Amino acid sequence: MRLELIAVTPTGLESVVAQELEDLGIKDRMVENGRVTYRGNWQVLAQSNLWLRSADRILIKLAEFHARTFEELFVGVSKIPWTDWIPSGAQFPVSGRSFDSQLESVPACQKIVKKAIVEAVKKRDGGDWVDESSDITLAVEVSLFKNRATITLDSTGAGLHKRGYRTLTGEAPLKETMAHALVHLSGWTAEHPLIDPFCGSGTILIEAALKAWNVAPGLKREFLAEKWPIVPSDIWNDAREEAFELINDRKELRLVGYDINPEAIQLAEAAVKSAGIRGAIRFENKPAAKMRITGDNGFIITNPPYGERIGEQKDIDKALRELGAHLDRFDDWNLFVISNHKWLEHQIGRKADKLRKLFNGRIACHFFQFYALEPKTPAKFDGNLSNR
Repeated sequence: MRLELIAVTPTGLESVVAQELEDLGIKDRMVENGRVTYRGNWQVLAQSNLWLRSADRILIKLAEFHARTFEELFVGVSKIPWTDWIPSGAQFPVSGRSFDSQLESVPACQKIVKKAIVEAVKKRDGGDWVDESSDITLAVEVSLFKNRATITLDSTGAGLHKRGYRTLTGEAPLKETMAHALVHLSGWTAEHPLIDPFCGSGTILIEAALKAWNVAPGLKREFLAEKWPIVPSDIWNDAREEAFELINDRKELRLVGYDINPEAIQLAEAAVKSAGIRGAIRFENKPAAKMRITGDNGFIITNPPYGERIGEQKDIDKALRELGAHLDRFDDWNLFVISNHKWLEHQIGRKADKLRKLFNGRIACHFFQFYALEPKTPAKFDGNLSNR
């Protein structure tokens, strides 16, 4: 069965997800704001859920049509072969959103879509009501943009950042999908040492280890589409068996995480154990100022405290100055920091070689990229953090 698939992405990470799809062998893809659209079969659907490291979820596009009125919306939804998709007893909740469209009321649009699906299922099953008591779920979404309605099914369920290895989190956790994206954007590979001086629960380092050992991020979780009768059951079994065979945990890694909070270190060590990568990362309960840098051509990738929720601003400023001092002493190391801290370059002591605007959750941030062997000129903050 040929499917039109949509990888929903965090803002600013569309190109990262597009590259991940290319690595899976998918050449024909279209990059848009917040999504990458591509085509594939059931095998591609399973592989996308198992392997994409920076996407939020995988949707199946069922239809797209013009809809200025509720009647047009109802007719368009009714043309979809719902009985091919929805088995008897399955749940089919409907979510929705609308932007710059005549049909502004999202709840009303959801009701129209639900009604159209109910009518199709009732016609097939007979009776005056629809049973939705089974544990099979097909989550439907109606999205309206400039009077175009797009109807999709969510194949993923809980977001793809839910890898399954982090059951407990500390304060201000970084999503796994964003953590991987930072590693990807830095250009780090397993041949280089990697340090996170503000490691928290260890997410950046864990994602680096999973990537280096070629461990599929979705290997330890389930997806909504696994229970759909329309999807051949052997698709998921085959995809998982292939993923297990592709693991390469013989690579020696030099990954070290530091954090001043002992509880954070305990969470990080528990997450490493749960992820099945024990021995890949060393954690130390020390402040960033006491981290030891060993080896050449290394990488520091980190998400320091932002100040709004944890930590005092003066302590953050001091930690950033200490980080800059390390960069001065070891000029063959690269530094990558995601932060909303506008004075970060000033505290580090040099301008970033590159900036990329990202969102850590709902917090607008910049990904500051300081490359090795670059001139170290003192940075004077001018208040302008436009992408450069």
